[in-house]
Amino acid sequence: MTPQPAIGVLLHAVGGFAAGSFYSPLKLIRRWSWESLWLVMGLGAWLIAPWVAAYWTIPNLFEVLRASPMAVLFWAAFFGALWGLGNLTFGLAVRYLGMGLGYAVALGFCMVFGTLIPPVYAGVFGSVADREKLVNLFVTTPGQVVLLGIAVCLGGIALCGWAGLRREQETGKDLDSKETPRFALGKGFAVATVSGILSACFAFGLAAGKPIAQTAHNLGAAEVFSNNASLVVILVGGLISNAVWCLMLNVKNRTFGDYVCGRFSAQLFNYGLALLGGIVWYLQFFFYGMGTTKLGPQYDFSSWSIHMAFIIVFSNLWGIVFKEWHHARFITKILVFSAIVVLIASTGIIGYGNYLDLLLRKSAVST
Repeated sequence: MTPQPAIGVLLHAVGGFAAGSFYSPLKLIRRWSWESLWLVMGLGAWLIAPWVAAYWTIPNLFEVLRASPMAVLFWAAFFGALWGLGNLTFGLAVRYLGMGLGYAVALGFCMVFGTLIPPVYAGVFGSVADREKLVNLFVTTPGQVVLLGIAVCLGGIALCGWAGLRREQETGKDLDSKETPRFALGKGFAVATVSGILSACFAFGLAAGKPIAQTAHNLGAAEVFSNNASLVVILVGGLISNAVWCLMLNVKNRTFGDYVCGRFSAQLFNYGLALLGGIVWYLQFFFYGMGTTKLGPQYDFSSWSIHMAFIIVFSNLWGIVFKEWHHARFITKILVFSAIVVLIASTGIIGYGNYLDLLLRKSAVST
């Protein structure tokens, strides 16, 4: 497949919109504890939607999984389980640091580790071709442009965190409420660092699952959909770690009644909203997988930075829609708008780096 970086960035934008929007239906759920709605959402996001999508887009799905090496399946699911733990510790980071700083620190670490560790690992321990890719990342113009885009993305995340911290200080939200312990910078940074590293394991799972995607493509799947075969394995791991934690909370808080108690119409409404949120959540990686194939194999790891950038852009835009910034000062609003602009610019820079690599390769072929 010929890389199409512009389309790749656009697909990542759609995925980022889904990731930034999935929680909206969950806000409408009534009389369910967090662990109950999260588990039902997870069943939709990490079990039902991925298997339906994979069955629909991957011919001979079960043959693909049987043909994939057991070690590959294990590591993809293992990294998925670690990502699931990162999902859970992310909530603790927000509790200790507040929404703005918690999101910025956790997603900043997630972006850096998820983007750079897979190519470094492959370059150090992989084939000669992998090592050449790692060298090209630092010595070629396209690679340097991609690295510049990643740095700009990190700067946008930092701006977003600064704006969020200012908003919390100005409005008194998130830092000191009945549900939130007092601001704890040291503890919060430690938890956010762990959360970011564990959350980046999704990118590691995608890297580990590449042989599954390649097997799917070899057995007839369109390349643009081939990552869907990897996602079913990764997300099973994520479901296991999240489900264990949610069920433990159900036992601790005695909230198993959430699943069966109440009027039938109200329960049906809650289940529908939770599953809708899960399907929207899954769409982020449905489009992520497509976007990765469109960026091309040379700098496909940069997809993670683009994905993180669009998640923060759209989550903040939803915050503006829901008037979360309504009572913040003017300079704070300017900061968050500036952060959104910087993050969008970073996706364009990364996409341009991939485009330059495409032009370089075409020029080499023609000569």
